[in-house]
Amino acid sequence: MMIPEVGKYVYIQSFKHDGSLHRTWCKGFVLEANEDHFVVVTDRAWVIESDGRKWLTREPAVCFFYTHEWFNVISMIRHSGIYYYCNIASPSTYDGEAIKNIDYDLDVKLYPDGGYQVLDENEYSIHAKEMEYSKDIQDIVTHQVDVLVDRMAKEKEPFSIECIDKYYDMYLKMTKSER
Repeated sequence: MMIPEVGKYVYIQSFKHDGSLHRTWCKGFVLEANEDHFVVVTDRAWVIESDGRKWLTREPAVCFFYTHEWFNVISMIRHSGIYYYCNIASPSTYDGEAIKNIDYDLDVKLYPDGGYQVLDENEYSIHAKEMEYSKDIQDIVTHQVDVLVDRMAKEKEPFSIECIDKYYDMYLKMTKSER
């Protein structure tokens, strides 16, 4: 298994089940990388959508890509608090070029007040039929929503301010000379 190098920038690519490119982040700074996860910060990073649209991230985000879990977590640091955007996705891999995963449509958003929302259920239903998600994939995807909600309720890493502060402080120290 290849592991991205700590202190370097990498691309992040998300695909759809049919192999089509879904979204690319042009720059993520690697804070921690091991056989279980990659922790990356995106800060004013260009994002390119599958339709060619480009946009710049507005706030720094500490991103957690797991190699054995069927989700990833983007922790957006805003003035009003930390917002967690959780993508149900295949376990992430790194191939020397980019951190990669397959996006399975369903997302869970956790707000600073502890409330959460499951997003994109219609998109999931449509893609499950169009792209012929197997029963196994569908079972994994729906189960992962429950796993995430449970972790959020228990404030398990990365769903705590202390966790995000630790990684963001690490990022600021490691990139001090760039700013």
